[in-house]
Amino acid sequence: MANFEIYDRVDVSLTEHQYPIVICRNGLQNPHFLQSLVTSSQILIVTNKTIAPFYLKYVQSAFTKNQCDVLILEDGEQYKNQQSLFAIYDALIQKKHHRDTTLIALGGGVIGDMTGFAASTYQRGVKLIQIPTTLLSQIDASVGGKTGINHPLGKNMIGSFYQPQSVVIDLNTLNTLPEREFRAGLAEMIKYALLAGDQFFKFLSEALRQGLTTKSSQLPQLIAECCRIKAQYVETDEKESGQRALLNLGHTFAHALETYTNYQQWLHGEAVAIGLYCAAVLSYKMHLVDEQLVEQVEQILQLAGLPHKIPRSINLEKLKELMQSDKKIKNNRLRFVLINKPGDCYLESEVTEDCLYNALVAAVRGE
Repeated sequence: MANFEIYDRVDVSLTEHQYPIVICRNGLQNPHFLQSLVTSSQILIVTNKTIAPFYLKYVQSAFTKNQCDVLILEDGEQYKNQQSLFAIYDALIQKKHHRDTTLIALGGGVIGDMTGFAASTYQRGVKLIQIPTTLLSQIDASVGGKTGINHPLGKNMIGSFYQPQSVVIDLNTLNTLPEREFRAGLAEMIKYALLAGDQFFKFLSEALRQGLTTKSSQLPQLIAECCRIKAQYVETDEKESGQRALLNLGHTFAHALETYTNYQQWLHGEAVAIGLYCAAVLSYKMHLVDEQLVEQVEQILQLAGLPHKIPRSINLEKLKELMQSDKKIKNNRLRFVLINKPGDCYLESEVTEDCLYNALVAAVRGE
């Protein structure tokens, strides 16, 4: 058996629920470790066609003494829909899973979000284990209990808050992650750096300058710190009534861009990267930051090998319209997360349409 090593553990402590995020290596190849996380006699592993050939056999082999069923879905954001969700329900009902079953989400953010939503709604709530296999899902999607599916008219419009029993981040899963997917995950890492500022912003910037890869020695620490930052926001505001909304930095732009292109042009993290740049430009247009901060954000996104400009082919009026269906609207006002400086972001609901449009134009042309 490969050497099982735990790098760190981040505990998420909520009023009625506490769970660990375990950052490890060779965790999926350690049946005793996986068995220790599950108390149910029934298990449904939900994964996709990309991940299954690599890691399904390890998770399955840990539960040979359980009723362990498997559902393999198509891979891609376009499949984060009602049909896939109902495929999970179908599997649970056909295999006679009871209220004490456990769902294991083995995959990226799409699998984690859909399986989490299924777990939150099947028989009004069953146990859930998240095993995220992409960098983006390890530091963002699997942590904090946001679950859901997309609707043709908007991203993540149908969902729930539902916390897992545990999150297992096995760094070995990043070995099979395509380079583009790894880069996309770095966008969420940069988001955390802008929210946290100070030492973490410097640490990440330096790691990117050195050429951050899946083999970099700094990666476990970076992942653990991202999980800690997110856990702090979730513990303060689990249902996103206030401070947790800051985690949406760049996402109002990103979700509109994804919807505009029918989730076909960018990975989620790539859209977030463009959204972060747009948020920096909008902060500049609102006279909150100087051009140096915009250049700083541009530079860190370039170091990460991420896009940051809106393509000229995008109709900005239509993009602006799509933003109006965003979940972050409150009292009929669209709220943006804006930047005073790294480590100091806030929610702003007084952005005028003209100011937003001017920021979008600047983000296209780089003015």
